[in-house]
Amino acid sequence: MTRDRREDLVPLKDALSAVGRELGMPDTDALARVLRVWPEVVGDALAQHAHVRSLRDGVLTIAVDAPAWATELRYAADDLARRASERVGRGVVARVEVVVERPR
Repeated sequence: MTRDRREDLVPLKDALSAVGRELGMPDTDALARVLRVWPEVVGDALAQHAHVRSLRDGVLTIAVDAPAWATELRYAADDLARRASERVGRGVVARVEVVVERPR
């Protein structure tokens, strides 16, 4: 019995999502949802100084452009995780970490 190779084909998006899950990365749609609502989560003023760096194993890493912003966001980390989860779905963002990333 000959098998049609087309039966083995998987859409690239599905293949990348599967590899990402194995590496502990979120579904690409989850990251896209977080990026889309980020200004709502932190507010427009803060969004100018803080951007989403990564989302992995429920940890949302935020990069800021100055230590003062890092301090502010670290104090609000639990609230940010809660607000992000409310907008993108429970379990997507469990914790927020903040790093300072100097502009290039």
